[in-house]
Amino acid sequence: MKTIDKPRDDEYQSNEPMFGKLIPDDGLLLDHLASNFHRTKAFMLSLAADKLIYRYTKDKWTIKEIIMHMIDMERIYSYRMLCFARNDQTILPGFNDRDYVLNSGANDRDIKDLLEELEAVRNSTIALLKGLTNEALLRSGIMNGHPVSVRALAYHIAGHEIHHMNIIKERYLSG
Repeated sequence: MKTIDKPRDDEYQSNEPMFGKLIPDDGLLLDHLASNFHRTKAFMLSLAADKLIYRYTKDKWTIKEIIMHMIDMERIYSYRMLCFARNDQTILPGFNDRDYVLNSGANDRDIKDLLEELEAVRNSTIALLKGLTNEALLRSGIMNGHPVSVRALAYHIAGHEIHHMNIIKERYLSG
């Protein structure tokens, strides 16, 4: 079984180590990515349809938009992992996640369709990580003006999902 050691805080952008800290320090990142998805899917399918388009305040995303945000972010971060793992030193720009969500049409999609897309992206991420050497996982590049390692990007993806599921449980389900 492939293990991926947890990155040091200095391998992340300055605002991102918090996501990696949500993942156990056991090296079993691939297992966590798979099990996180299955928990997310079961949780999303348990929610009433009206909850999926609920906003706990005017300018916040709906749950469907959060799922779409997770899909977009994982695609972008996986691309960044691929670039840096292949030692491509192109400086990669940031992206405006609000614009991506605003233009996603997520609320018009069925939750099962969104989850199917998230699963496809997650399986692709896991396959990419399985194929990387330990050396490639330690490579880094510049993203959004900050150095970041491949393994930090991978841990960010896993922790980012947990972060958003926690927010949904805390802020969306009490209203």
